[in-house]
Amino acid sequence: MIFQNQVTLIGESINDSVPSTKALFDSENIEAIQQLARSQDESGADYIDVNIGMRAKEWMFRLVRAVREVTAKPLAIDSPDIEICRAGLEAYKFDQGHFDQGHGSKPILNSISPLRPEMFELLVDFPCMPILLISEQKKSDGTRATCRTAEETYCMACFMVATAKKYGLHCCDLILDPGIAPIGSDTEGNLKRLLDTMTLIQNDPELQGVHYSVGLSNFTVQLPAKRKDGIPVKSSLESAFLTKAVPLGLDMVIGSVKRQYEPLAADHPAMICLENCLAAANGFEALTHVSRFYRG
Repeated sequence: MIFQNQVTLIGESINDSVPSTKALFDSENIEAIQQLARSQDESGADYIDVNIGMRAKEWMFRLVRAVREVTAKPLAIDSPDIEICRAGLEAYKFDQGHFDQGHGSKPILNSISPLRPEMFELLVDFPCMPILLISEQKKSDGTRATCRTAEETYCMACFMVATAKKYGLHCCDLILDPGIAPIGSDTEGNLKRLLDTMTLIQNDPELQGVHYSVGLSNFTVQLPAKRKDGIPVKSSLESAFLTKAVPLGLDMVIGSVKRQYEPLAADHPAMICLENCLAAANGFEALTHVSRFYRG
């Protein structure tokens, strides 16, 4: 657990988008992938994410079984493809003949979006906690549109939660992903949209009990690890985000077990940077604050 035991950590390393892991997938190095799972378990991950990209569903089945051999931590089966997810959930089920709810937790299904409502059908056969994407919406012509405002994102949360309840789930079974954008390139105010969305949801009695998850490493992607005065940029900015978001209900992140997170004081440079970004008149002014923070 991280951040004073308030945030559940989903270990992110077994993911096709990570170059070193992709190389292990390409060579089908099962032992090295199992070691990745084992090391994340030992370093404090509460869940282990398994994302194979768009590889064959048979690889997902094989990989889930292999990871389950070396850790009792529950997994997050992660793919936008329904058949790949089905294969992962079948492998998870096959492991014990039923769902082993390691440490009392169901596996996570990442993720269901308004554009893939058919993935709700997986919940009929496989008891799991779904992550519901609420940062995108389906237009009348069937195409995808990004939620640009907190109000649009909140409306999608209401819609997705209502749909999930038709399958017998309750708010406490659901994880909402409001979408997180890199702070180093956020010219559209996505950080403010995310936090304002969480405030709207927090104030809605019909949505009490929902969980949240974001891809925390995405917040600092492409930023250097440290700034010129030695302050670790990624860990401190991610800690600043958590300092703002945890009181609003954020209780899960997909992230790295290697980073250290802690609540920050209001006068911490990363906290000042984040507050300045939120108060900026426009996106370009916000990027200026990030640039100044990096220069120290």
